[in-house]
Amino acid sequence: MPPGIYCPMEFWSKGENQNIQVDFLLPTGIYLNLSVPCNASLGTIKQVVWKHAQYEPLYHMLSDPEAYVFTCINQTAEQQELEDEQRRLCDIQPFLPVLRLVAREGDRVKKLINSQISLLIGKGLHEFDSVQDPEVNDFRTKMCQFCEERAAKRQQLSWAAWMEYNFPLQLEPMAKGLGTGLLHTPTKNIFVNVKFQSGGESFTFQISPNEFPITLMSYAVKKQATVFRHETMENPEDYTLQVNGKYEYLYGNYPLYQFQVSLLSCFDKRKSPNYGSLWSLEQSFYIELVQGSKVNADERMKLVVQAGLFHGNEMLCKTVSSSEVNVCSEPVWKQRLDFDINICDLPRMARLCFALYAVIEKAKKARSTKKKSKKADCPIAWVNVMLFDYKDQLKTGECCLHMWSSFPDEKGELLNPMGTVQCNPNTESAAALLICFPNVASHPVYYPSFEQHFSLYPSLTASLWAERGLWLRLSPLYALCCDSHEQKLQLKEILERRSHTELYEHEKDLVWKMRHDIRDQYPQALAKLLTITKWNKHEDVAFPPHKGSALPASWPELPVLNALELLDFSFPDRYVGSFAINSLKKLTDHELFQYLLQLVQVLKYESYLDCELTKFLLDRALSNRKIGHFLFWHLRSEMHVPAVALRFGLILEAYCRGSTHHMKVLMKQGEALSKMKALNEFVKLSSPKATKPQAKEMMHVCMKQETYLEALSHLQSPLNPSIILTEVCVDQCTFMDSKMKPLWIVFNNEETGGGGVGIIFKNGDDLRQDMLTLQMIQLMDILWKQEGLDLRMTPYGCLSTGDKTGLIEVVMHSDTIANIQLNKSNMAATAAFNKDALLNWLKSKNPGDALEQAIEEFTLSCAGYCVATYVLGIGDRHSDNIMIRETGQLFHIDFGHFLGNFKTKFGINRERVPFILTYDFVHVIQQGKTNNSEKFERFRGYCEKAYMILRRHGPLFLHLFALMKAAGLPELSCSKDIQYLKDSLALGKTDEEALKHFRLKFNEALRESWKTKVNWLAHNVSKDNRQ
Repeated sequence: MPPGIYCPMEFWSKGENQNIQVDFLLPTGIYLNLSVPCNASLGTIKQVVWKHAQYEPLYHMLSDPEAYVFTCINQTAEQQELEDEQRRLCDIQPFLPVLRLVAREGDRVKKLINSQISLLIGKGLHEFDSVQDPEVNDFRTKMCQFCEERAAKRQQLSWAAWMEYNFPLQLEPMAKGLGTGLLHTPTKNIFVNVKFQSGGESFTFQISPNEFPITLMSYAVKKQATVFRHETMENPEDYTLQVNGKYEYLYGNYPLYQFQVSLLSCFDKRKSPNYGSLWSLEQSFYIELVQGSKVNADERMKLVVQAGLFHGNEMLCKTVSSSEVNVCSEPVWKQRLDFDINICDLPRMARLCFALYAVIEKAKKARSTKKKSKKADCPIAWVNVMLFDYKDQLKTGECCLHMWSSFPDEKGELLNPMGTVQCNPNTESAAALLICFPNVASHPVYYPSFEQHFSLYPSLTASLWAERGLWLRLSPLYALCCDSHEQKLQLKEILERRSHTELYEHEKDLVWKMRHDIRDQYPQALAKLLTITKWNKHEDVAFPPHKGSALPASWPELPVLNALELLDFSFPDRYVGSFAINSLKKLTDHELFQYLLQLVQVLKYESYLDCELTKFLLDRALSNRKIGHFLFWHLRSEMHVPAVALRFGLILEAYCRGSTHHMKVLMKQGEALSKMKALNEFVKLSSPKATKPQAKEMMHVCMKQETYLEALSHLQSPLNPSIILTEVCVDQCTFMDSKMKPLWIVFNNEETGGGGVGIIFKNGDDLRQDMLTLQMIQLMDILWKQEGLDLRMTPYGCLSTGDKTGLIEVVMHSDTIANIQLNKSNMAATAAFNKDALLNWLKSKNPGDALEQAIEEFTLSCAGYCVATYVLGIGDRHSDNIMIRETGQLFHIDFGHFLGNFKTKFGINRERVPFILTYDFVHVIQQGKTNNSEKFERFRGYCEKAYMILRRHGPLFLHLFALMKAAGLPELSCSKDIQYLKDSLALGKTDEEALKHFRLKFNEALRESWKTKVNWLAHNVSKDNRQ
């Protein structure tokens, strides 16, 4: 029998409406060759097979069709069991058109869920099984139980709690210190149309925006009873208000104007087995470097291994290096590497970091007396490993470490302590080191548990305990030993110091000595105290300040700002992490959503699978579906990264098991994204061979296929799950002209009143930096509104969904400044200098009295984006990435460069101004009048107030950007990048000095705006030449 023909993925995307010859192998050994539609479901295909099988021999030996399941060889050359029979053949895309029927074994429901989870997270669950790692198995068991318990609890929720989980409220930020109202509490009555879902009748009411949803429902129920003459009036509490065309509801005791709707610790108590005390082992720590494998380097070089012990960023002792050996595929060292630290002084979270590198062999010079110059290093690979396993046991015996490829570092550092402690899963080709941990005792050695910290030191006197820890500070009598007044003043100066320079040794000694006072008077300074802790001295580690008698009793719960700081890689201690997470539990769902992007990145710092942060995020995701939605996509978007695929895949599996109903919604979104990617690849292939109208027509033909129309209709938007994408408007869809041909897809939703929803799908561009920048702009908007300043910002939606793929929200009814200027000018060369173009465009969109409001919107938003782009150091600003809405709001798009990483040409910095403030902007702000200084000074005041508000929240931005270093963004990789924020916010200066600094930058932007116009001229001409 000839084998089936090879069917590449491209075949399935092109031939969805065609029939294909498929070979079917029945359990009886009978072979059938049938023609079936590519877009038929497996269930339909099984019925066809059974219809033909009844005419074949041995049919009587077959059981019921439900007793069998199809299997195939997939595109990754693995056998796959196709449990979900609702899937179509064209979606499965088998490597060969061969399907085999085998007897179904085990729990079908369980296998179906496993199959759907594998499909959704992009990684087969059998891959987790094949790892055969006890830590992975233990974590999966724990998280499965944890998530299933949460799912069971959710079944018992009251109606109100169930609504809060499924449809969390979206409320406007409240202005602090301004009473209970919003920035501008509306006073005029509003008109609201209420439609009954059951009967379809609708009524319009005029109601005060200060009324609650229950009042509006009461009016509607009463009106319905009156109109239809019902004898009894229904209870308003039996209804709820849904926003038309959205999965968004109005409920709770909040006034209508507050809804964002356009109406107009417990420690780990597990005790470690007390087999042996680590702190009694005073011999030096060492490891045996045995050999390497699969090493690829120039044979003229020598191979060296460097090793270092780290606790966070802190090096615990000097690094050690192996001897040089000749380059070969399997170099042998068999060398002992001794570290200048005793085993008893190893902290619990110590990690051993290795770097394999080659050095150029130096030619020998006869009679040379000169000092040898340093040899050139060529990094090859790196790998990290924890000294203690997830059960607190000190590792022993041989260990094979598959390494990660190295890339030259600007700082010339070979070791990568911030890197993952997971080995490279690509074991077939990755270089590897074989090391051997020593057997330091005749029994397993465990790191002392929290409870053992005290019992292992019975010989310490009370005075020493008081010196080493906080646990004795229970009585006011202890205050008799308090430090001098001068020392307290000195401590106050150190802790309140504006600069972030490292402390001198005598200052560190003073801070450590007065740590009791810090706990009582400056608890927010815990991070500074932890920074000076000597983690390579177990006496200090045993009784540091945060491990007092029973945290948080010994150390007060921290504000969110300080808790976020403790999540940084610099603080790896597990008790510090637990304490920080405990302090974050008071976050509301809305606040947690603001920081979710950073918290997902912090997972990369975690040394073990089972950690407090994972449980915290899963707990909140299973309690609020919106958080669950974005947690899913933040994790799913990085499943292609080998270093995190295991951790993120396991968390995704746990979430899916705890929220199977949500899993189906996410699968629908995943299917739509898959179709968008296939469509984008099709456009990329066809556009070079055809004109744009022709390529666009081919794109429309492809989209009108049944499978595309079905996949791109009736789904929740990944950008905002409350938005329903009802029906794709094929004729309004197009693609953009940039290199990656982003898709511009428009959806219609009749229930929203006809307003279309636009989405840009990008495939080939990394959207993570845009996502971070927009998150910061949204945070700025919230902080400003809390201070009573609404700058009419437009933080549009942006979501990374995979490897260089993602979605961007289209801000409808807006245009770029370049298009506005070009449309008002005959030549590209003069367009940039047409100062009337913007004002005339606004006049055309806002006739009569509406113009004044549009100019006010422009003024406010221009102030907001001037400050935001300056603080964040956003570069590459030109007239094609600054847009204006028809209502007057200005906003920026495309954030490919930030934190001062500006574009250069011929070595010259193209960004010549602190931020964009051109004279045509000023012309609009001044309402087209040259002498309208009052309006301009009001604009300047908005800018200054906005800047000073952000400055007050400077540490929050520093912490959030610091946590994002784990993301691996090219322009956010080290402390130097974050230094830009410190400088732009002038965090080392007083308020008066900072305001003076900003005023200088403001004047510079205005004075040098002609340079911006020259840049825009060059951009317009270049763009015009390309067309």
